[in-house]
Amino acid sequence: MKWIDAFEQRLSSERSGEFLFWLLVVAALLIFSGLGLRSPWPPDEPRFADVAREMVVTGQWFFPARGEEFYPDKPPIFMWAIALCYYLIGNIKIAALLPNALCSLVSLVAVFDISKRIWGLRIARHATLLLLITPQFLIQAKFAQIDAMVACWITLGCYGLLRHFFCGPHWRWYFLGWGFMGLGIITKGVGFLPLLMLLPIAIYHFTQQRLTGSWRWRALLGPIVMLAVVACWLVPMYLIVSHNGTPEYLAYRDNILFKQTGERYVDPWHHFKPWHYFVSSVVPAFWLPLSVLLLTQIRTVLQQIKQDPRIAVLFGWVILVIFFFSLSPAKRGVYILPALPIFCISLAAAWPDLSLNRASRWFLRALLALIITLFTALTYLAAIHHHKLVDKLDNYTQSFQLLDSLAIIFAIIVGAICLACVVLWRKSLWLKYGSAIAIICVTVSWLVYPLAEPLRTPKNVMLTAAAKVSDGELAILDLKEQHLLFSPIPLTHFSYFTDNAEQFRNAWLWINEAPNRYIMAPDNMHFECFDPADGESLGIAHREHWLLFSAKDAAKSCPAPDHVIRYQSPASDINE
Repeated sequence: MKWIDAFEQRLSSERSGEFLFWLLVVAALLIFSGLGLRSPWPPDEPRFADVAREMVVTGQWFFPARGEEFYPDKPPIFMWAIALCYYLIGNIKIAALLPNALCSLVSLVAVFDISKRIWGLRIARHATLLLLITPQFLIQAKFAQIDAMVACWITLGCYGLLRHFFCGPHWRWYFLGWGFMGLGIITKGVGFLPLLMLLPIAIYHFTQQRLTGSWRWRALLGPIVMLAVVACWLVPMYLIVSHNGTPEYLAYRDNILFKQTGERYVDPWHHFKPWHYFVSSVVPAFWLPLSVLLLTQIRTVLQQIKQDPRIAVLFGWVILVIFFFSLSPAKRGVYILPALPIFCISLAAAWPDLSLNRASRWFLRALLALIITLFTALTYLAAIHHHKLVDKLDNYTQSFQLLDSLAIIFAIIVGAICLACVVLWRKSLWLKYGSAIAIICVTVSWLVYPLAEPLRTPKNVMLTAAAKVSDGELAILDLKEQHLLFSPIPLTHFSYFTDNAEQFRNAWLWINEAPNRYIMAPDNMHFECFDPADGESLGIAHREHWLLFSAKDAAKSCPAPDHVIRYQSPASDINE
């Protein structure tokens, strides 16, 4: 078809500006699809969204807080970005997802530009397209987790070093790279990771003797630039904490500077995985198809590395990043996302024409067949209301209509992918695979998001509770950030960090201090001072059955809490 040929020509254009324009058009179509159709979803998104919302509502921007209680786990840059978007747009659903979407586009541009400067336009095209079709990049670009933003700053930090050492000397970009490292540190502590690239660059320099002009005494000023950027947040924070001197401020400072950095890396308290987790579980699945295709092209890759040792510098940095995160007992798949853009550049440079040998073609065809088979199976299982799917959804909803709708959507995905494969029969396997990824991404964004919204939020429970409370006051036990985010009325809580017994004792004290007060709690807690049999059902949210209690449901007596703790979250407008 002529329009397919025209589009393919644009994506293979020899003019970098034209290619970059169409790349960003395609990327924006994939990344921005469904924007505003869903709310922030657990586990992480409601936390950042609610903190940002409270910044705008309360005017307290410098110390992130959830329901008035300081949130000391992460530096504030990501939450500031969401808060700024919310302040400008007024829609938290869009504001929560917008910073990562924009950062992902910036990462694509950085990958394109540095690849073009070092290896030319063809490698730049391949590197950016490889990044765009990799699941981990696309998923994080469409979610409100902190990792896509820190990956952007780390990519720009690497960009600055590569621009200086491989395209320079370029001292302005060298120092900008260090500045982006500082920005990455005050987004998430690991923003310094581009530093690891100096090791393979130094090895390249001493073995090839090609970077003499890039190693000057002024290079030592780079860390000072990085620390200066960090100090823009760290110094005011430290001074404010020292001036206030309250236990809450001191705990915030100590937590964010020590517990959430070195202690979390060396002696973590959750997310435990084996040392090989990233190599055995994350890279093979979430870096598809690149992770497997690299193995099928290993001979070509090694030959290119011998011809151009700069490729080894990039591969070496990717290995160092994965090794760095593998040393810590705590691991999550998103931790190694910052290595993915550089990995795509190195693979594109080591595999210049992306030509598929027999093993590569077999794998891509098998992967396409697996995708079609998987969605066909899901279509059938949803259509017959298979008991395993029914059991899975029973924690959220009793409706079979949802399964019927999902069966139709999965059938649409299967049909669209098959149609694309027929239309693109004579085109490359790369184009067919990229089309399948685009179809899944766009269809899920526009059709599945609205269906999943009631299942992934506590909106129904919070609206029911607000209606029953009417003009009274409401408090919550065992809260999560999504409850604060979806409460249409102010919501009192008794600290995110308070144990079960202390929460109930504080709740009993609070509910008896004034009339027309209510407590909501999930029925799976260990109840004290209240009898779950007396609670009024509010419904199910996030696989928990919620109950509502008034003062008459409280026990006649209850032990006093060790500390009287209470915070209040402002009402949210997300349900409007």
